Amino acid sequence: MGVGILGVGHYVPTKILTNFDLEKMVDTSDEWIRTRTGIEERRIADDDMNTSHMAYHASLSALEDANISPEEIDLILVATVTPDTPFPSVSCMLQEKLGAWNAAAMDISAACAGFMYGMITAKQFIETKVYKNILVVGAEKLSKITDWTDRNTCVLFGDGAGAAVLGEVSDGRGILAFELGANGSGGKHLYQKDDGYLAMNGREVFKFAVRQMPDSSINVIEKAGLQKEDVDFLIPHQANIRIMEAAMEKLGISEDRMAKVINKYGNNSSASIPMALSESVKNGKIKEDDVVVLVGFGAGLTWGAISLRWGR
Repeated sequence: MGVGILGVGHYVPTKILTNFDLEKMVDTSDEWIRTRTGIEERRIADDDMNTSHMAYHASLSALEDANISPEEIDLILVATVTPDTPFPSVSCMLQEKLGAWNAAAMDISAACAGFMYGMITAKQFIETKVYKNILVVGAEKLSKITDWTDRNTCVLFGDGAGAAVLGEVSDGRGILAFELGANGSGGKHLYQKDDGYLAMNGREVFKFAVRQMPDSSINVIEKAGLQKEDVDFLIPHQANIRIMEAAMEKLGISEDRMAKVINKYGNNSSASIPMALSESVKNGKIKEDDVVVLVGFGAGLTWGAISLRWGR
């Protein structure tokens, strides 16, 4: 048996913040944001909606898709850099909201690569027969650490959550290969300042990402014994359309075979990949036995990639 995805789900707040709204807040323009990032709008959570609330709604959808009850979940892993509070963890809050009383729970902090780290952590527990069903969630309320006076960063980020239930799947399906990595010396390029707001050296992060995302994608294809021509669908971290296109071009994939929700949701950090995955599945873009590559990078600096064959 392999380890794969049994169900997916995602959630976004109802409030939409468009580029035209941002024009009234900072010195920017819709044309500037769209051409440089690919973002047209993003979702913003209300003050009374926390990361755990969004994680809950995404998880309910994933559990329903997997046809698994909360009581059947053995472990909850939540990737986030914007927890409701430093402690208790979002995963423990989520356990209570779901009623997943048989599950252990912990949070993972690897920024935009967090969901990749969560997936691979889950894979180990399932392969070693320690746990059977694991809920992996990426959830962020980035609006609460965004400086809305900084035009270089405030145009990029949005709120949301994505979730996946992992378990055993039939032989030949599921996760085929993976890569996780980190380079702590690059932490100074993307971090949270003492005042609580995030700061980013966009030029350095861009240089890192346009190299790392394509390289990691190729690595997990080769580790799986496949060729890039075997890849049916690409799900990159939705950070910047130019970075996403760099990975797409390295794999030789056409635009219709790459998940793109950045225009609607912006950069959702750890929630970005599971949100894009869930939308792609529900829209019928990913089909049974498709070879799919998921790849992301984030603060740390961290990165991760997975190749998998879709299906149960």
